[in-house]
Amino acid sequence: MEIETERLLLRYLRQDDFEIYADYYANPETARFVGGQKDRASAWRHMAAVAGHWLLKGFGQWAVEEKSSGKMIGLIGLWEPEGWPELEVGYWLVNAAHGKGYATEATERARKYAYEELGATTLVSYIDPANEPSKRVAERVGARLDETIELLDLGPHCVYRHPSPGLS
Repeated sequence: MEIETERLLLRYLRQDDFEIYADYYANPETARFVGGQKDRASAWRHMAAVAGHWLLKGFGQWAVEEKSSGKMIGLIGLWEPEGWPELEVGYWLVNAAHGKGYATEATERARKYAYEELGATTLVSYIDPANEPSKRVAERVGARLDETIELLDLGPHCVYRHPSPGLS
């Protein structure tokens, strides 16, 4: 399943994405807001879980590929594994892709997919209270802080609720 924006291709993860994925999760600074640092084996299992979500649920997170370079620059999409409170749109980008509006562009497209293709009626983003850049992305796409919850074993997370279909 591939979808496009003006500058991005959102596509399934591939084996050749693993080095970028593993590097992202190996860095404690980049991984701290997405479940924490992982060694290569744990990053592989995590990537496999993300890929498997598509098979089990029929939707999931896409690799974000920059059209101009053909490089994978992050992960964005829909996440609702067993025990997750609500359907979430989540995102991360490699540092080199920050500040270009890619997260906003991809989040808007993933949200459109959730509402139009999946028929979702509500959508949230769970954001660590210290993750200011992620909060700004959520706010730029019209999501508003709803509450703060204890997100399973991940600690407190702000719940940013995205506008319902027809209101975005």
